[in-house]
Amino acid sequence: MPPVVDQKACTGCGICEDVCMGDVIYSTPNGKTKTPYVKYPDECWHCGSCRQDCPAQAITIEFPATMLII
Repeated sequence: MPPVVDQKACTGCGICEDVCMGDVIYSTPNGKTKTPYVKYPDECWHCGSCRQDCPAQAITIEFPATMLII
């Protein structure tokens, strides 16, 4: 599962787009802010950079079951 952005909590700072190592998060300009969206969900590395660096804590990541099985 790709990252999920809570649009109500998101401040539109654009940090998630900047820190995404897989280049899967993009933003649409919305006045002075940016609205992030996951453009390539199947290419997400699930690294957690976007969630960790989000100052509004507006991003959650649900890991696929195959990643949780040892």
